[in-house]
Amino acid sequence: MEITRRKHSAAIIVIYVFLIVYLLYTLFPIFLMVSTSFKSNPEIMKNPVGLPAQFNLKGYEKVFATQDFPLYFWNSLFVTLAALAISTVASIFLAYALERYTFRSAKFLYFFFLAGMMVPIRLGMLSLNDILHTLGLIDNRWGLIFIYVAMSIPFTMFILTGFIKMIPQSLDESAYMDGASELRILWSLIVPLIKPAIMTVVVYNFVPIWNDVYFPLIFTRSVGNRTLMLGVTMFFGQFQTDWNLVFSALTTACIPVLLIYIFGSKHLIKGLMAGALKG
Repeated sequence: MEITRRKHSAAIIVIYVFLIVYLLYTLFPIFLMVSTSFKSNPEIMKNPVGLPAQFNLKGYEKVFATQDFPLYFWNSLFVTLAALAISTVASIFLAYALERYTFRSAKFLYFFFLAGMMVPIRLGMLSLNDILHTLGLIDNRWGLIFIYVAMSIPFTMFILTGFIKMIPQSLDESAYMDGASELRILWSLIVPLIKPAIMTVVVYNFVPIWNDVYFPLIFTRSVGNRTLMLGVTMFFGQFQTDWNLVFSALTTACIPVLLIYIFGSKHLIKGLMAGALKG
């Protein structure tokens, strides 16, 4: 019995040591980015890894005073939140319909949308360009929003369908007997029960949309429609780069991602645990 306890304690110690090392490995790039944003350019070259000898806020002053950074930040915030809102609401209706209604083409539609997770949307770049050009959405933030909605729906629908499947259909029938409409059942009964799953997909989809450079680079031309990460790439010079400015911009750009993880981590863990235990 004593030997078993020792083995168990040793295993726990090894796990904790591994987790601590992995945590430090994960946090080091963030520490390096933040500390570098407070250094002057000469100090970055002399001491790239250490703490700043003197805190320098000139990079942040340049970001908000002399650059179009606030405009880029607002564009990214608008595009990301609009895409998340549209894709989440659409996926809730879609997942509920595919799970609760039994019609002949339900499985076909389910796998049709699921194929969007396996086929990269970038393969259809020429078709996307033709569609956006026809709709007049080239160099328009709504063009980016529709692309991100199409990217997000397959995964969001897949997760929400699995969670709705875990809700007994007898709850719907009881609500029907009490006179509730279909829409009332969905928003007052189903949505509160799948709130952890909704938060999970929101956090999961937020990061790739916020960090995307590819589609804004191709489909936006004017400065007024550039997103944040695309704007950050403009800070890199051909022959010389103001690294203090670049790292100050990157640190500021990471704040919304960190905030959504901090406030959404509780629901995210609940959603992942529920999927692991019941799914």
